[in-house]
Amino acid sequence: MWKWGSHDQRKRWLPDLIRGDLLGAYCLSEAEAGSDPGAMKTTAVRDGDEYVISGVKTWITHGGEADFYTVMARTSDEGSKGISCFLLPGDAPGISAAAPERKMGLNGSRTSQVSFDKVRVSADRRIGDEGRGLAIALDALDTGRLCIAAVATGVAQAALDYASQYANDRVQFGKPIIDFQGVSFMLADMSARISASRALYIDAARRKDLGMEFGRHAAEAKLFASDTAMAVTTDAVQVFGGAGYTRDYPVERLMREAKIMQIFEGTNQIQRLVIGRHYRERHSSS
Repeated sequence: MWKWGSHDQRKRWLPDLIRGDLLGAYCLSEAEAGSDPGAMKTTAVRDGDEYVISGVKTWITHGGEADFYTVMARTSDEGSKGISCFLLPGDAPGISAAAPERKMGLNGSRTSQVSFDKVRVSADRRIGDEGRGLAIALDALDTGRLCIAAVATGVAQAALDYASQYANDRVQFGKPIIDFQGVSFMLADMSARISASRALYIDAARRKDLGMEFGRHAAEAKLFASDTAMAVTTDAVQVFGGAGYTRDYPVERLMREAKIMQIFEGTNQIQRLVIGRHYRERHSSS
């Protein structure tokens, strides 16, 4: 909204968004359009001063609970150039949510399919020009990847904190297990990877704050930090041994929570495509 919305749109909706008074949802993915959002089938048909939106979005965080939905929908058949962005009120007639997904993690927030059955929305709720929706969506994903990198680093740090404390407290063969090289080296590797993850996302965030290009850097941060979170939480469970496999200790939850970070905001395979594409375009234009 702050970047792509008009002056009147920012004045109308941004204050409540900034204050956190409204809970939003981002509707991009569909059952057949996940890593390939340009294949989406949700449509927005112009009807006078309104658009009529129909389709089903999947994996929607806050689905059924959001005060508003940022919806990407097809306004023409021009492939990726035929997608536009709309801001729909959450109580608009025709919006419904399916039952929550049964997830292995992220159970603090609801995720569900959201259906749009001929939802009418005023044309002044279109964000940006027609056909700019995918660009808006991908721009939002760049920023979202920074957030995921930061969260992944925090999860990894928590796992290291728990594991190092346990390794100091747990005694085997007459001494704390942290005194065994196999454990201490594992903790050292965990620490080094976390430090690298933190440096990557801070560098990308600084570039964003300075108005510099940061898409590749955000992809690198998300890729590395989420892979690190998965590896570190897995190692933390290993440090705890059998206890780590139980819900009596927090590391099993951290391991479950870490997995999704390699998937949402673009899978890590997509991050590699984004990074590789940067170098292809960089050298093809030189």
